[in-house]
Amino acid sequence: MSAQVTVGERRGVVMHVRCPDRLPEETYRQVLEELAGLSPVVQALPPTAALVDLRGTLGYYGVGACRLGEVLRVRTISRLGVDVRVGIGPTIAVAATASGLAPRPGGVLAVAPEEVAGWLEPLSVEALHGIGPQQAAALRDYGVHCVGLLAAVPPATVQRLLGGKAGRLAADRARGIDPRPVVPRALPATASMRYRFDEHTLDGAVVRAALLKLVVRLGTRLRGRGQVARALTLTLKFAGGSSWEKTRRLTAPSGHEDDLRQLANQLMDAAGLQRGRLTGLILKGEDLLDADQAPRQLSLDDAREARLAAEGAVDRIRDKFGPRVIGPAAVFRCAS
Repeated sequence: MSAQVTVGERRGVVMHVRCPDRLPEETYRQVLEELAGLSPVVQALPPTAALVDLRGTLGYYGVGACRLGEVLRVRTISRLGVDVRVGIGPTIAVAATASGLAPRPGGVLAVAPEEVAGWLEPLSVEALHGIGPQQAAALRDYGVHCVGLLAAVPPATVQRLLGGKAGRLAADRARGIDPRPVVPRALPATASMRYRFDEHTLDGAVVRAALLKLVVRLGTRLRGRGQVARALTLTLKFAGGSSWEKTRRLTAPSGHEDDLRQLANQLMDAAGLQRGRLTGLILKGEDLLDADQAPRQLSLDDAREARLAAEGAVDRIRDKFGPRVIGPAAVFRCAS
């Protein structure tokens, strides 16, 4: 189903744009510039998506939102060689769901506010924005295979199936409810943490402790910003001015220390240090995005869930008493 969102609609008119996977960062930035030509309210969702609030621009252009989506496609194809998929709806969740179902490799799918309930009803639960594979499996095990059934299940039941926040969001979005605004945001910068050794070191234990310190600082910074990283880059600085650098992607976007530490240690292992005298370390979080844009998968690991709960408590202690009052023991063996 496709319907043009009418000019002057009082409710939100949100455009969700999906670019092809593996788009170079510079090209992605150019897509954002094309979006800024349509509306001043553009929210980057790197590396391959973005949101546009069209409410203030439809009257200016004198055309419907669906037409603007087609104009955007023409511009990105002719100027950048990129064919985008565009979803349009009254909320972020509806627009993002629509862009996921838009024709491939590029196309426009628009859903008018009065059609949202009927359009969502027959969709599979996997198609609803924010529902991951494990969440969909949990719903299907309960007999909920389409969005209409999900909307009919009491929200309290959905929360028991998927967890408190995830269940509440899923129940609301199945009903077309998503109060989030489009927040103007440029492409987020990376988050970089540095450690400089007081003297050249060969001690593996000292190096690992310094790396853990950077992991804790990076995780705290990301969670404080409400962001997650999709990849980490580790740079080793050696005496004499040489360096080694490697980037790896996380299995899933994360700002949790457990996940960051595991990948950071893998990067350090990949360096294969033998007799290199280190002068410093740099740990950088790459491909940052808002935490609420990252799907949260269900976990059957009770120990991990307990650690995540403890991490939240530690963050609150640091906020109140300072960042150095609590942390892993190895961190306190490092100089500040």
